[in-house]
Amino acid sequence: MSRRKQSGPRRTRRAEQNHDDRVGYGRPPRGHQFKPGQSGNKSGRPKGSKNEATIINELLNRKIDMRENGRLRRITVLEGILTRFANDALKGKDKSAAFLLNRKQLVEPSEQPATPLLEEDDRKILEFYAAQLSAQFKKDGESE
Repeated sequence: MSRRKQSGPRRTRRAEQNHDDRVGYGRPPRGHQFKPGQSGNKSGRPKGSKNEATIINELLNRKIDMRENGRLRRITVLEGILTRFANDALKGKDKSAAFLLNRKQLVEPSEQPATPLLEEDDRKILEFYAAQLSAQFKKDGESE
């Protein structure tokens, strides 16, 4: 039996398919793709669902009862956590003290001494220069 030599590249079924019909990761078959105007999440996010930031804020602002010096106080969870850190720092735990001091620096605005923007000498030089410019403009205005 003699075999015929093919004249061109061998054609396969896959090569005959259109490139748009390829199936794989991120490419579902055409029949299973979303139709135009149709979403994959028909019901969407339910109303009233909360994101992580909202949940954390609600947890930290929740009121709890805490006994302090024999008295019952109603404080927020955040205040309770910071109180615990303060008590641990007073007991000598360095990490608690460092945490509290770092938080204090982040929360408080930096206190810079109220110094004038310009030193006295610099201000005098600028006033002298401004007076010279003003005199020059007046002189130029009169000559025209």
